[in-house]
Amino acid sequence: MRRALLAIALATVGTVVVVESPAAAAPREPDTAALAGPLTRQTLAWEECVFEGISDAAKELFKTVPGLACATITVPADWHHPRDGRTMKVRISKTATAGQGRQGIALVNPGGPGGSGLVWGAAMATRSPELAQQYDFVGFDPRGVGASTLVPCRVEYDPEQTYTVDQETKLVVDGCRSTPLSDLITTEQTAYDMDFIRVLLGERKTSYVGYSYGTWLGMWYAATFPSKVHRMLLDSSIDVSQRTLEKLWDLQPRSRDRAFQEQLLPYVARHPQEYGLGTDPMEIRRRWEEAGGTRSPIGLILTAFFMIPAFYNTADYPIAAFVVQYVIENGSAATLSGAADFLLSRPGLTEEQRGTVREEHARAANGEVKPVRISGVVVGRTATTEIVEVDATFEQIRCQDGQWHQSRLYWELWRRDLERNAPFIYPFMTATPACAYWPTSNRMPAFDPRTFPKVLVLQAEMDAATPYEGGKAGVDKLPGARLVSVDNEGTHGVYPYLTSCVDDPVHAYFLSGSLPRDRYTACQGLPLPGEQATFDVGGTIGPRGDIKIRMVTDDVRRANRMVREILRDQAEEADPVTTS
Repeated sequence: MRRALLAIALATVGTVVVVESPAAAAPREPDTAALAGPLTRQTLAWEECVFEGISDAAKELFKTVPGLACATITVPADWHHPRDGRTMKVRISKTATAGQGRQGIALVNPGGPGGSGLVWGAAMATRSPELAQQYDFVGFDPRGVGASTLVPCRVEYDPEQTYTVDQETKLVVDGCRSTPLSDLITTEQTAYDMDFIRVLLGERKTSYVGYSYGTWLGMWYAATFPSKVHRMLLDSSIDVSQRTLEKLWDLQPRSRDRAFQEQLLPYVARHPQEYGLGTDPMEIRRRWEEAGGTRSPIGLILTAFFMIPAFYNTADYPIAAFVVQYVIENGSAATLSGAADFLLSRPGLTEEQRGTVREEHARAANGEVKPVRISGVVVGRTATTEIVEVDATFEQIRCQDGQWHQSRLYWELWRRDLERNAPFIYPFMTATPACAYWPTSNRMPAFDPRTFPKVLVLQAEMDAATPYEGGKAGVDKLPGARLVSVDNEGTHGVYPYLTSCVDDPVHAYFLSGSLPRDRYTACQGLPLPGEQATFDVGGTIGPRGDIKIRMVTDDVRRANRMVREILRDQAEEADPVTTS
């Protein structure tokens, strides 16, 4: 649990009250009730919720949420042709927490694309009792996910052929594009589903809380159904002003290198008695690279399972820091089981963190990072082909939400740039993205600035998954939007932050409709685990209240130069004749 009430407001003075745009000014919006026709008259059968993949303790907690129930709704498979007879199922959950002063429902999406959101009605009710007093939360599994209709891609392989990673990616894309209904697993279709949930629950409007990719989904909904939005929180936001998700793919690798060099390694250096690696972050980076870093197979695995998760939740920085220590001290002798034993023997980890280590070790040992083909399910064979069903929901959504660059040369140059400017994460990015093979005519709809609802955005400065630059760029272009940023914070997913500076604007907005007076508000982040003070990293707070941050800082530039020198020296030692 983060320590509460430590943040300070740096730019919030007064409030502005959201005023709805006149109905006469609103453009014509899709009418999902009319489009769905007879499906609008369906009766929902509410029943006890069954949540998969959560702890027993969480299940018991959620049983205490008033009115928690689940149902399955039927939606048109294609909202552009809703009467063609094809349908899908969407599983939803709802709470009945709101009392006097009820303001309606609030849908919740945790991100992905492809993340299960069914449990998030109950989760938000327990995470935010302040909002639960006036809102009934609604969780849902989007189409293609979890307990809703699944559309796995049917991919045909030649069992005698060995495929390169790029060839296999292309094969999966071809399989997805030829699979019936696969073209309907998109954010656009899910936005229509969301509005139909509102219709079936008898609500005039809906509020919304979206995390990560959920901010993109929220933007799509708000641009399509602006008059149906009551309140909207976009937490850890993608650049929602873009027409595709490709910009996030550009920012994310660099933001992870930045988080590693700017925040994690200085944290390790501030605790030499714990990690035994000295007090110089750059020297620790040098030793990490000389030990193989992410260029060694074991370093790649340990980074994937134990370090990158810490970039989503800085509470797990001790795990990541011990991995850095283990790799440096063991080099080529490092093993997965050795790393797990080392981590579990550290007195600096909590019991919860030890549980995380055990879970991640089990996942890594089971080989969950595999080629797509292995992770699929064989459903048929012929004399010459093997038919495999592959869960490609992540790719179906992000690739079909807008056209990415299709040139192979473009992606080759893109990778070369990453190799030079994001060497920590580059080994994860050597394959051409699936979206490079996936043509589409879809794109984020343009919004009408006269009717677009005023939204609140939360963004952590050092977020490595949805970088600060993207969230701010979206706020810069959305009319009336307000940004509350958290300086020196690296956790992905801000609310509830348990400080008045961050949480009070959310509560004021959802409960009374008032937004911060200023477009930008910067709050101080909480200390990292085991520390009593918050240390400055990244950028600085500007005069307008926003954070001025650079993706490639001086330290990141120095580290990149050092990595290039180490690689050159290693190449010369390996083959002095060729490299001379």
